[in-house]
Amino acid sequence: MIDVRPFAGLGHFRNDWLNARHHFSFGHYHDPARMGFGALRVWNDDEIAPGTGFDPHPHREMEIITYVRQGAITHRDSLGNEGRTEAGDVQVMHAGTGITHAEYNREPEATRLFQIWILPDRHGAAPGWGMRSFPKQAGDGLVLLASGRPADAQAGALPLNADAAVAAGRLAPGETVEWALAPGRSAYLVAASGSVSVNGVAAGTRDGVAVTGEETLRIKAEVPTELVLVDMAA
Repeated sequence: MIDVRPFAGLGHFRNDWLNARHHFSFGHYHDPARMGFGALRVWNDDEIAPGTGFDPHPHREMEIITYVRQGAITHRDSLGNEGRTEAGDVQVMHAGTGITHAEYNREPEATRLFQIWILPDRHGAAPGWGMRSFPKQAGDGLVLLASGRPADAQAGALPLNADAAVAAGRLAPGETVEWALAPGRSAYLVAASGSVSVNGVAAGTRDGVAVTGEETLRIKAEVPTELVLVDMAA
């Protein structure tokens, strides 16, 4: 089954510095039918004004992936980690037994990002943080950014304390990529820009696409497209 969740129907929050869309219930947005999808608990589509951001706040027992679409985000946490993640790159924070962090847009332009929360299947882990730069050109297909599979981490993906994988890629118009889903797994994907068809089902820019019960995803870009996908236990 392929369920398209149009961008216009997502939860919405806006104040003087943050313009956010919520694919699942978050903060003041609550929809009992959208409390998550498998192990995927949060997918926020955030636009952060220049010189602003999220002041220090705590997290526990969550894997938090930040994929930057435009601009950059600067991270600082209670472990002493600090780093700047720019467009096309990714950071992963393991909240584990507890961590406090802040994220700020120190850039002269708005920063746009996806913040993805995945429930861990390894509780009591030590907190931590990491970031990586990844290929940004079209034609590389979907590149693994983060994964809970040890072999993927050895190949360069950021490790996750969850049975999940996060992939992204830039697709040229008409380019088709395939993603195999093992039995008992599902996928959630969003075109950060552009539009796609997934096994023939059309989805526009920033629509959510929830996939269950499919063995192979054939994802075709209709126009130049930037795509992010999460593969997880159903």
